[in-house]
Amino acid sequence: MPAGFEIDSLEMAKDILESSYTDEKVPFSRTWDRLNKFIKEHIRVKFDLTLSNMETWGNMYLPKDKTNPLRETDLNDLKNSPDYVCLYGIIAEDVSVRIYYNDNRRQGKFIDMDLSTDKFIIFPANNFYHIENRQNKKLNFIQTITYEYL
Repeated sequence: MPAGFEIDSLEMAKDILESSYTDEKVPFSRTWDRLNKFIKEHIRVKFDLTLSNMETWGNMYLPKDKTNPLRETDLNDLKNSPDYVCLYGIIAEDVSVRIYYNDNRRQGKFIDMDLSTDKFIIFPANNFYHIENRQNKKLNFIQTITYEYL
């Protein structure tokens, strides 16, 4: 995030923690709204892409936790599937995201990206990815937002 644009990461982490215990959606907050508007405007200005929200949720990752490969696109319902996935590091220390992709010549290629606090990664929703919490001391909190391209 740019200097002067601060996100209250503790509020967002608290909302994720509460929603995991109550088994409810993460509640709307001004902090989340500011973050979401910033990401959409940044992508619009930098890449000339207009995005609209589809879904959002937060996850908590235990130390040394690693997800199975994930894909947000439903191949049986492409019309109603998101076009982009954004991962935002609410509290993220030593987190790696591996994104698998094809380059039209070779399949099974991947790129490893580090995700840290107050940073985000956005990529096409039809790509598989997995998240790994490499450190062994703290919980990490990551917000996932899916977008539709307009």
